[in-house]
Amino acid sequence: MFETLVTGGTVVDRGTMRRAEVAIDKGRIAALVAPGETAEAGAVFDAAGCILLPGLIDAHAHLREPGLTHKEDFSTGTHAAALGGVTTVLDMPTDDPWTDTAERLTDKMAMAQGRLHVDVGFQAVASRDLSLLPALLELAPVSVELFTADVPDAFLFDTLDAVGQALGRLAGSGTLVGISPGDQSILAGSGARDRSGSIAAFLASRPPLAEAGGIARALVAAADAGSRIHVRQINSAAGVEVWRRLRGIADASVETTPQNLFFTAADYETKGAALKASPPLRAQADVEALRAALRDRAVDIIATDHAPHSPAEKSAAYAAFADIPGGLPGLQTLLPTMLKLVDEGVIGLPDIARICAEQPAGRFGLTAKGRLAPGYDADLLILDPRRPHTIANAEQASRAGPTPFAGWTVSSRLARVILRGREIVRDGVLAAPRLGQIVRRGA
Repeated sequence: MFETLVTGGTVVDRGTMRRAEVAIDKGRIAALVAPGETAEAGAVFDAAGCILLPGLIDAHAHLREPGLTHKEDFSTGTHAAALGGVTTVLDMPTDDPWTDTAERLTDKMAMAQGRLHVDVGFQAVASRDLSLLPALLELAPVSVELFTADVPDAFLFDTLDAVGQALGRLAGSGTLVGISPGDQSILAGSGARDRSGSIAAFLASRPPLAEAGGIARALVAAADAGSRIHVRQINSAAGVEVWRRLRGIADASVETTPQNLFFTAADYETKGAALKASPPLRAQADVEALRAALRDRAVDIIATDHAPHSPAEKSAAYAAFADIPGGLPGLQTLLPTMLKLVDEGVIGLPDIARICAEQPAGRFGLTAKGRLAPGYDADLLILDPRRPHTIANAEQASRAGPTPFAGWTVSSRLARVILRGREIVRDGVLAAPRLGQIVRRGA
């Protein structure tokens, strides 16, 4: 007899959709039972007429702890994730202090213990002191991040030589290297030319040229070093074209974000600070190029770059548009925005499982995550296609408060969220205490 059985649903896994009952034991999927076969369990979740998706993995999120907890913390951020069907969050290292040493990563993990509503994997950052890397890698972070622009000097790798040296030190470690593809020289040059503080000046400081050049540099350096890389937040037609042409030369993957698949720079005029982030939003042609890349599988992962700020910070007056704190919440709206793409015919339900669960798990070394198959963690979403859902600001659990996606309606509602076999959300409300755990690369 199984511990738990999820009955009557349609399982989405590896590009297929089929009726099956999901049998769960000791937090993992024990079997997929075909309709009509006999199975007994101590507990049963009725999912008749529903879709079963693997729990989503957000591979790019900022939980803001330590040091920035007025914006978010481990509890509030993972609460938002749970309500949105994100059962694993990969937390970025740009808090205060940045997670650049083994000691700081150890401290961060200790802070998170017992406070997580979903599972969390931690990403570390490479500083210019590359001697710190071996001790960091011993803790098996899910990635090491490498920044090429717009960061403090201690973490800035602004030349091809610097990027190559860092990637060479990380080659052979098995650790994925996340690279944000900017260009510090363009940032400096445009800033000197236009000091107006306008939206146009902000856009000019981070043009598609910087992204395209950064992607090319990252891929060439990775090919030379023999390292594994993941390119962050592609969002321009130029960047997509460079990626298409060069991606085969290295072991590389790429992500984009939901906001870059819907909004354009024109939306700054009406939504302003709510959408201000880096890289900046582009033109409609860039959105279409990203959607085309998503359709033909040139984009590997969709992640949110959940980067919350307090409502007071976002609504304050600033001398320049560039000074507005950059970032927006996304953990709770990842699933609804993906469902919006399904409703618009851009992707299908199996694509959500692939780009928001299976491929993030595989790329970041989460061997027990990302699929609805025997042996994997029983992280699953029960989605009811008979009940539409409208995104509402009042429902947001993040300390950031309002979301720019408020008011959007999608055709399906998230009915239940199950984490390692335990129900953690039912109809938009937490149904269990903090059951999240820390996950590491290779586990």
